[in-house]
Amino acid sequence: MNGGIPHTTRHASVGVRVGPYRIGGGAPVLVQSMTNTDTADVEGTAAQVRALAEAGSELVRVTVDTAAAAAAVAPIRERLDAMDCGVPLIGDFHYNGYKLLRDHPACAEALAKYRINPGNVGFRDKRDRQFRTMIEVALENDRPVRIGVNWGSLDQELLAELMDRNAALDTPAEARQVMRAALVESALRSAALAEEIGLTRERIVLSCKVSQVQDLVAIYGDLAARSDYALHLGLTEAGMGSKGIVASSAALGILLQQGIGDTIRVSLTPAPGGDRTQEVVVAQEILQTMGLRAFTPQVTACPGCGRTTSTLFQELAEKIQSHVRTRMPEWRQTHVGVEDMQLAVMGCIVNGPGESKHADIGISLPGSGEAPAAPVFVDGVKTVTLRGEGIAEAFQSIVEDYVASKYPRRD
Repeated sequence: MNGGIPHTTRHASVGVRVGPYRIGGGAPVLVQSMTNTDTADVEGTAAQVRALAEAGSELVRVTVDTAAAAAAVAPIRERLDAMDCGVPLIGDFHYNGYKLLRDHPACAEALAKYRINPGNVGFRDKRDRQFRTMIEVALENDRPVRIGVNWGSLDQELLAELMDRNAALDTPAEARQVMRAALVESALRSAALAEEIGLTRERIVLSCKVSQVQDLVAIYGDLAARSDYALHLGLTEAGMGSKGIVASSAALGILLQQGIGDTIRVSLTPAPGGDRTQEVVVAQEILQTMGLRAFTPQVTACPGCGRTTSTLFQELAEKIQSHVRTRMPEWRQTHVGVEDMQLAVMGCIVNGPGESKHADIGISLPGSGEAPAAPVFVDGVKTVTLRGEGIAEAFQSIVEDYVASKYPRRD
């Protein structure tokens, strides 16, 4: 599925292998997420990693900030393997990562990739030495590294250097432009140092995360123009609810449309007690609605108007969307191509029949004052008209029959 947009990125000619996946080098854009459990809690973290993987996260990052967290990584990997969950784990290191990786070799081995923040790896004479230690551990374990710069922890010495250089210009740039340049420079200098130590570019992923849409677009445009490393995209601290979803969608949509990005994460702040897997669903929907990948059957539904005073079509759309997401883990294992299926649940005669005919399966429910009948269209042809109380159940049965007959079973 491509919708006229290429699967491949324009800049990342180099592919990075992480577990069973390839990042960049023509591979599809991957979905990544991160746990918010205490990594030292082996059972709790393994359970959340599994939930994220089952929701569709292809890579999962865990915080490794203490000796207890580092000691828990190998047991977490063992728990996941025992649950037949092979999702690659990424270790997120700040400040003491060089020490944790050296002191806990089982952690270094169990992780599929390391994330290093060059702004938090050390200061002055310690910075390069501690960065070198982490790269050397990656080399010893044949692991890739994401060099992840964040504007909240940007190398202040580098920023001061660029600010001083800018101030000496006849026409200085705005401070925000210098900050953007510092993020890109930090990533590229760190990548060059990693290569000097011995880590090849086939083992390097870069990211430069900020929390404002226009900053992210400008920074990644510059980064993509100046390098061919694989890139991880994400609007950091995107926020809660609709704000976080809209901001992430806007930023990632612009960059992906330009062919920039090899992995993405939607960094949503969950509501208290909220479901962490929401960020995975949003990331998948960004990629799928842009035509870059297909993860689950899509349900088209009208927004409703004065012609649709009944809530019947809304309730049916919600039930069908929930049904296909619930059934998708099994369908994915048993039927080839089912993720490309298109469904439509429409609310009245104006656009209902036409939209339903464009979908693989569509239903046009009666609007206000219309006859209480709901024609169903399969592959553009009207096959049946549903009436009565059991429309939702009958429509679900039609969907199940369509999956069984349309999509070949896997061997």
